[in-house]
Amino acid sequence: MNFFRQWGRFMTMGAQAHARWELDVSNTIFRDKKRLIVLLLLLIPIVLGAYAFADQLGTMELPQLLGGKKAYSPAFYSTGIFIISSLIGMGAGLITGCIGAGGGFIIAPALMSAGIQGILAVGTDLFHIFAKAIMGSVIHRKLGNVNVPMALVFLIGAISGATAGGLINRLLYEINPVLSDAFITSVYSIMLGLLGFYSLFDYLKARKSDLGDSDPHGGEADEMGTFSKKLQAIKIPPMVNFDHDLVPGGRSISWVFLVLSGALVGLAAGIMGVGGGFLTFPIFVYMLGVSSMTTVGTDIFQIVFTAGYAGITQYAVYGFIFYTLAMGMLLGSLIGVQIGAMVTKVVKGVTIRGFYAMAVLAGFVNRIFALPGKLGAMEIIPISKQVGDILNIIGIWAFFLVIGFFSIWVIATFLFNLGKLNGKEAKS
Repeated sequence: MNFFRQWGRFMTMGAQAHARWELDVSNTIFRDKKRLIVLLLLLIPIVLGAYAFADQLGTMELPQLLGGKKAYSPAFYSTGIFIISSLIGMGAGLITGCIGAGGGFIIAPALMSAGIQGILAVGTDLFHIFAKAIMGSVIHRKLGNVNVPMALVFLIGAISGATAGGLINRLLYEINPVLSDAFITSVYSIMLGLLGFYSLFDYLKARKSDLGDSDPHGGEADEMGTFSKKLQAIKIPPMVNFDHDLVPGGRSISWVFLVLSGALVGLAAGIMGVGGGFLTFPIFVYMLGVSSMTTVGTDIFQIVFTAGYAGITQYAVYGFIFYTLAMGMLLGSLIGVQIGAMVTKVVKGVTIRGFYAMAVLAGFVNRIFALPGKLGAMEIIPISKQVGDILNIIGIWAFFLVIGFFSIWVIATFLFNLGKLNGKEAKS
């Protein structure tokens, strides 16, 4: 039981760090006219595509809502695709901004529920994160916090892990597309289940304590734990030094642990498509004993390169990225993060924690209910197609009802509190 609590706390810390990055990127883009112009220019081909394909939309056969039976098929544009992808991105952004924890966890499940093959959802999510990181260009502002030798050694492992993750997904897809979907669904079920139940436990605990009104965007302390001290005591050369400005004489860690940590982050990015950022922060702070200041800079650094490498070399060149879908998600998430972040000024922290637990558990239910049908299709478990389809539909409805209700609540709260949010009666 203690292991699951620790793992849930581990993932929550990473989700919070990734949310801070998302908000930083969104602020950087919306506060800079040049970046806004670049964003609009990126959307022009999508808008023009509406006219180019207008005559084909009436006869185009789509077996599902967005995608097709093969990952390569959605190489087209439609207004519906752009709207749905923008709504998915906005939902993720609202969760990220309002709750202070990464809403990116729901993107792949949402895309898969909307009819996108799992491998295409992963590749598209990676490209969307990479595009956001490049557009935000926040790395130059915090580059001073990046320990370059540490970052480079970490990237050796991250690139290796991302390559392995992409290879696993592509290999499973070539064997059987259903097997690929089942694998990605299983990974998300485990991750969302651990994070969701921990978040529910945290919410119930917060209701009984004074933590109810605390800042949902809060982080963790930099005090180094026993495990970190043990790792730093293992002297396998070469050693990488860091935190000279914070600790007299600095600290050091063997390159082996940096490479292994990078491999784990890259593997998660390659398989799940979330950029790996949700793992970097807790690994560095909890396990390696790196300060939050150094970790934030290194996390930004790795997201750009890991997501870019994995998205391009492992998915884009093989046709597993839906570009117009990624642009809709990018626009929606940037706007959603802004609205969500402002709503935190007028909503109690305990309420936000409760919604986060509901959102993550909805993603868990969505994926766990989709799994039996996929396992039944591969004849791994004895279940009829009809039963599998019913379970899948229940999971889809449960997921979109929760995320939709949360999104409507956040937007309504934002609109009804515009006066306070403009600074007239803003709460601290």
